Amino acid sequence: MKVHSKFPFRGQGSIFVLMNIGFDAKRAYHNGTGLGHYSRTLISSLAAYFPQHEYFLLNPKPSELFQLNGKNIHEVLPSNLLHKTLSSVWRSTWIKNDLEKRGIDIYHGLSNEIPLDIHKTAVRSVVTIHDLIFERYPAQYSKIDVEIYKRKFIYACDHADKVIAISEQTKNDIMEFYNTPEEKITVCYQSCNPAFAKTADEKIKRQIKEKYSLPDQYFLYVGSIIERKNLLGICKAIYLLRNDFRIPLVVIGDGTRYKQQVKDFIKQNGLDHQVIFLSENSLAKVASSFLRAEDFPAIYQMATAMIYPSFFEGFGIPVLEALWSRLPVITSNVSSLPEAGGAGAYYVNPNNTEEISEGMKRIYEDKAFAETLKEKGWQYAQNFTQHKSAADVMKVYEKLRTKRKNPGEKF
Repeated sequence: MKVHSKFPFRGQGSIFVLMNIGFDAKRAYHNGTGLGHYSRTLISSLAAYFPQHEYFLLNPKPSELFQLNGKNIHEVLPSNLLHKTLSSVWRSTWIKNDLEKRGIDIYHGLSNEIPLDIHKTAVRSVVTIHDLIFERYPAQYSKIDVEIYKRKFIYACDHADKVIAISEQTKNDIMEFYNTPEEKITVCYQSCNPAFAKTADEKIKRQIKEKYSLPDQYFLYVGSIIERKNLLGICKAIYLLRNDFRIPLVVIGDGTRYKQQVKDFIKQNGLDHQVIFLSENSLAKVASSFLRAEDFPAIYQMATAMIYPSFFEGFGIPVLEALWSRLPVITSNVSSLPEAGGAGAYYVNPNNTEEISEGMKRIYEDKAFAETLKEKGWQYAQNFTQHKSAADVMKVYEKLRTKRKNPGEKF
C-alpha cells in the first residue's frame, strides 16, 4: 500500500493509505437494469471524487455493451484458458489469486455476494445487499433460485467484513432474516446516472420522440414486468380513468408469465392503444442508446408522471431517476419507497387501484400541484448526489483500511 500526505476527510498533513480497491464488475459490464446501473454509477463516482485510489474491475468476460474508463480504472479479465472457460468459477473462487497478486486492499461485492473463502485471505471485503425480496415473496421465484440466493446472501453477510444496505428497509431485513449484527451494517444510499439531472435538449427530445413513435403525452413505467412491481395495478387504474382522459402508458421493461397476464387484461378491456411496450419496439431492441439507457433521460423528461406503485422494493431507483428528471412520481407508501421519494412523491396504497387512478388524475389535471411535486422532488434528490453516495461508501472502506488483516482474522 502507498502513503500520501493529504487526507481529504481530515485536512492537510494527515497520513493516509492509498488503496487498491477491487470490485465484482460482472453487472457493471453486462447488466442493463438496476444492479448494473448501481455498479456503474458507484464505480464512476468513486473514481471521479476519490482519484487518489486505484480501482480494479474484475470482469468474467469482455463486454460490448458497457465500458468504464478512467486513468485509475483497470479492467481485470480471467488470464488463462481454464479461468476463461469456467469464468463463473473464476468469479466465485479463483478470483482470490488475482486479488492478492494485484495487492487489492478491499474487495467490494456490488451485488449480494463475495468470493468463497475471501475471509481467509488478507483482503478485506465489503458486500452490498440490495434487497431480500426473495425471502419475503418466495412464491414469486423458483425454488432453486430461492435456495441459491439464500446461500449466497447468508454467506456474504456472515463472512464480509462490512455489509452495505441500500436502504433502512434492507438493513432491517438483513437483521431480521439473517441476524446480522446492526454494527456490521451501514446504510449507503445510491445515486443514479447524472444524465437524468441534465435537461435534455429540445432537438434531442424531438428526435427520440420520433425515433420510438412516442405519443405527445404519456405516463411512464420503468422496471421489470413482474408481479411485485404491479404493472397490472396501473393498467386497472387506466381502465378506471377511461371516461376521464385517455393518456397512454409507456412501459420500459420486459417479463414473461406476468407480462402475459397484463397483456391479457389489456386486450380484454380494450386498452391495446393505451399501453405501449416500448421495449418491444423494433428500434429499441437494437439501438445501443436504448439498451444502455442513454435515451432514458429524454424519455423521462417528456412524460407526464412516473407511475411506480410497487408492492416492495429494496430502494426503487426509477423513483430517484424521475426526481432528478423533475418528473412527478406516483409510488407506494410501503417498504423503502418513502425513503426514495421523500417529500417529492405522491404516495398510494399499491393494493388500491382507485388511489393510483386518483393520483394520475390529479397530476394530469392540477398543473400547479404537479409543479410543486417537481420542485419538492428535485430538492429531495439533492440527498442522493453522486458525491455523497461515493463519500458514504468511501467511509466504509476507510474504516477497514487502517490495517491489513491476517488471513482468517475476523474484523
